[in-house]
Amino acid sequence: MKRIGIAGAGGIGSNVADNLIRMGFNDLKIVDFDRVEKSNLNRQFYFEDQVGQKKVEALKKNLKRINSKANLITNPSQITDNSINTIFEDCPIVVEGFDQKKYKKIFLENLAQSKELSVSASGVAGNNINNIKVKKVGQCHIVGDFTSDVQNKKLFASKVRYVAAKMSNIILKKGTVHV
Repeated sequence: MKRIGIAGAGGIGSNVADNLIRMGFNDLKIVDFDRVEKSNLNRQFYFEDQVGQKKVEALKKNLKRINSKANLITNPSQITDNSINTIFEDCPIVVEGFDQKKYKKIFLENLAQSKELSVSASGVAGNNINNIKVKKVGQCHIVGDFTSDVQNKKLFASKVRYVAAKMSNIILKKGTVHV
């Protein structure tokens, strides 16, 4: 089974990780420098008692409760242009789960076309799931409505989890796990 890299452990990344573990994928590398905040709890796979913890460590604990034998590599560092390729060099499949455009740009410029498969999100704010599309650019599948922005609209669990589910299903269709 191939290792899947997850860049960002927020709304998209934590929910994709949850989905993948539940689908039988058991080799994940999760990278994020942030800590769980109370405001994350409405859409991310964390719990109230984890507020203040590093996201990668809290997420690892949560995923291990689903599959204690999963190989979960965590890296609590910030991704840069100089580090992203090295961090994910052992991951033929990568997931982009950033909420900031500058990190999305680093991901797309460095990994989107060099990996066997990459999935990314664009436009997950608001509550309308009717406009969610998947666009394929080379080896990269981008999921979202491609217009909504967190600067203008709130984030809701229903839409964030819907996009994360579509991203997870793209990986499942790639056929890298036997369920």
